[in-house]
Amino acid sequence: MDGTLLIGRSSFPYFALVAFEAGGVLRLLLLLLASPLAAILYHLVSERAGIQVLIFSTFAGMRVADIESVARAVLPKFYTADLHPESWRVFSACGRRVVLTANPRVMVEPTLRGFLGADLVLGTEIAAFRGRATGFVKGGAAGVLVGESKAHALRGALGEDCQPEIGLGDRRTDEPFMALCKEGFMVPPDPEVRPVSADNLPRPVVFHDGRLVQKPTPLTALLTLLWLPVGFPLACLRVAAGSLLPMPLVYHAFTALGVRVTVRGNPPPPSSSSGVLFVCSHRTLLDPIFLSAALGRPVPAVVYSVSRLSELISPIRTVRLSRDRAADAAMIRKLLAEGDLAICPEGTTCREPFLLRFSALFAELTDEIVPVAMVNRMGMFHGTAARGWKGMDPFYFFMNPSPAYEVTFLSKLPAELTCGSGRKSGHEVANYIQRVIAATVSYECTSFTRKDKYRALAGNDGIVGVAS
Repeated sequence: MDGTLLIGRSSFPYFALVAFEAGGVLRLLLLLLASPLAAILYHLVSERAGIQVLIFSTFAGMRVADIESVARAVLPKFYTADLHPESWRVFSACGRRVVLTANPRVMVEPTLRGFLGADLVLGTEIAAFRGRATGFVKGGAAGVLVGESKAHALRGALGEDCQPEIGLGDRRTDEPFMALCKEGFMVPPDPEVRPVSADNLPRPVVFHDGRLVQKPTPLTALLTLLWLPVGFPLACLRVAAGSLLPMPLVYHAFTALGVRVTVRGNPPPPSSSSGVLFVCSHRTLLDPIFLSAALGRPVPAVVYSVSRLSELISPIRTVRLSRDRAADAAMIRKLLAEGDLAICPEGTTCREPFLLRFSALFAELTDEIVPVAMVNRMGMFHGTAARGWKGMDPFYFFMNPSPAYEVTFLSKLPAELTCGSGRKSGHEVANYIQRVIAATVSYECTSFTRKDKYRALAGNDGIVGVAS
């Protein structure tokens, strides 16, 4: 797989992703310390020995369910971003597609089957005891699919007389299984080749999870670990500045602390009568805070779910939606009678350039609507997560060396396009605002919902309990 279907010839980044996302900082440090030994064994002794070191360092003692969760929610984004164009052209043109890899099957199968159309995945099987990986592989050293083991696995899956049409490999140890194919092709290393674009994938990666933004090569992993002792105190300082300072000063404080905030459009002044409803696209739970910083005044926000810690450190008032339509409508009307209000009708965040379906409830409650397009940029850590404790989301965002937010105020919704004066349906108004915001930031509209996201990534509906 590495070096053949993927451009990169090293599997370290994908082991590092599992180590960090399922095992934490110390597990990533252990893997990084073991990687020189793995490299020496891989190149000077045997591929099997090097891969076994990576597997043991990453998986020993880890819950198999956590490994599967990372493989399903985190790895597809990184695997699909590194597809070799020529290998993919051949692979995608075949009828039945079988992948042989020395990587653990549990790591690669969700991507290969779910996003790349593989029919069968044969990989190294990890050993487990009472739901936890032991760090060893089934079948001992021979269980690592390298050399003759790949040929043996292929014959076992397809029959002794199997003769696939085409075999692709990238190193001499692939020759035994390639000899079983009618035609075999070696994929030469090419540092200049560019990966397959997302537009040419059979299924786009709309939802993905995990904290790391960049693929963790050994150097990137080292820099990330070295940054953490600096980044966490810096994040605490930025959070404190946003929570404790008066809102007119927050914008300037963020700028002084390396948080880039760009405001576009014409923010409306405070209304003397009923409040304005700011309808925002949803990138992180910090959207209403950056909206308030851009306006220079605190604007309350209604939220679907938020952790108790996030509520405590929030500089603005947050009000939970109950998911009871009548109760939520009454609450939003009451808040609008008191002043301006912010809402993110997608109900959850999306990292990729897509907008999820907008709930229509907000459109039926007021005609004073201002769409707001939110865009953020992070270089090291994602400020959202479907798995794990969501209370750490703002800290991860502010741990980035120089995070950025762009707040674009669009024109107030014309009266003829509202539910009241324009007699439009709530769904028509919601869909129109979704399209306007998407066009402003060059995103794509979808009909996905928060339930689709959390069921895909975390296996739940994404509801955060009050006590969390």
